[in-house]
Amino acid sequence: MAKLASGRVTKKSSRLLDEFNASLPFDRELCREDIEGSIAHATMLEAQGIITKEEFERIKKGLLQIREEIEKGEFEFNIEDEDIHMAVEKRLTALIGDAGKKLHTARSRNDQVALDFRLYVQKSNQKIINLLVELMEVLLDTASKHTETLLPGMTHLQHAQPINFGYHLLAYASMFKRDVERFESSYQRNNFSPIGCAALAGTPHPIDREKTAKMLGFDAPTINCLDTVSDRDFALEILFNIATMMMHISRLSEELILWSSSEFGFVTLSDEYSTSSSIMPQKKNPDVPELLRGKSGRVYGNLLSLLVVLKGLPLAYNKDMQEDKEGVFDSVKNALISLEILKETIKTMRVNEENMKKAALMGHLTATDLADYLVQKCGMPFRDAYKITGALVVEAEKKGIDLSQMSLKDLKNVDSSIGDDILEFLDLRHSMNARDSFGGTSTKQTQKQIDYFREWLKRR
Repeated sequence: MAKLASGRVTKKSSRLLDEFNASLPFDRELCREDIEGSIAHATMLEAQGIITKEEFERIKKGLLQIREEIEKGEFEFNIEDEDIHMAVEKRLTALIGDAGKKLHTARSRNDQVALDFRLYVQKSNQKIINLLVELMEVLLDTASKHTETLLPGMTHLQHAQPINFGYHLLAYASMFKRDVERFESSYQRNNFSPIGCAALAGTPHPIDREKTAKMLGFDAPTINCLDTVSDRDFALEILFNIATMMMHISRLSEELILWSSSEFGFVTLSDEYSTSSSIMPQKKNPDVPELLRGKSGRVYGNLLSLLVVLKGLPLAYNKDMQEDKEGVFDSVKNALISLEILKETIKTMRVNEENMKKAALMGHLTATDLADYLVQKCGMPFRDAYKITGALVVEAEKKGIDLSQMSLKDLKNVDSSIGDDILEFLDLRHSMNARDSFGGTSTKQTQKQIDYFREWLKRR
């Protein structure tokens, strides 16, 4: 069968042009959305009296048959059809005859692809949200078991102050909460139907865009057809949201890599989510977090690529926009599997509490507590307290012990104003629990944060 869209061009296109011009090799990913949108469009056409009920029934039956053929792998994709829209319409016309040619009444491939792509992005938003929620639940479950597990909190990757491991995980729960909110916000902002905009200026046919919008789960039709057919903000937003989410995943992955190393030994990754070396049999490599860390660069590239494609385009649709899909498909695919495997990696890892506790006894984590003690209990100016604390750290270093292990005698030898109660203030667990301000690391505040996140997940 000749090409359906071949009005002005009378000569058969070259094979090279077919290969260069066609989007079918990748936009076939939109086959379900294309058929879903076409059924809604045909339903509206029949309701408006633009096609007959009999024509509608034949169109719907044909489209459902095509969907079944695609799902069973029986549909023949031909690159000469250019894109998924023409492939479906060509097969429909072959199945039901002239009624199939009426399906494209009051629409263009411009609004058709905008619809299909937007439907795909909206569905992907929801899938990613659901997996983010599952990941947050695993983080909360793990955190709830470790609200008292001491861990060295760090700045500059240097030991700073004692925190608990649950509190550390909740920092990532906070990041993923913001990610959920970004995806939800994008979904709401872009939940408007493009179909019925036709090429760029609407259509003279008496269509009902409100009807198709409602049928397809949109809040309403888009307001300006010229903008609609060239708008890809929804694609940019999901790419940005995925890029930001993958940055958060990459940061957590970096910590998993460090924590699972021999130098740290804070966690042991499950054999299910680790690999071996091809030459060193003793090796157990953290390939999952390493790959997760690497994929952040990939999705950054997809975002930048689409921004560059769109930056100089005049209104309305331009063929450049055919380059809008592959990066989105790739980022969505990698986002979904990344969330799934990160969730399982965290769920199955073993937390080595003793190693964390030993690490917390390195780096003089309670030095700030000593300085605060001298200010609050002894009335010292902070800078004097800071200097005395520094001197005590030097003494502890000379003895090869942590500041929290200094004897009362040695502490008083440096400054006689230090009271007998200082040992309590230098205790790591006391230090951690002393940070009981809202959002702090105390066991009590950590549990409050867990309760907050659980409640937030229930409300959303």
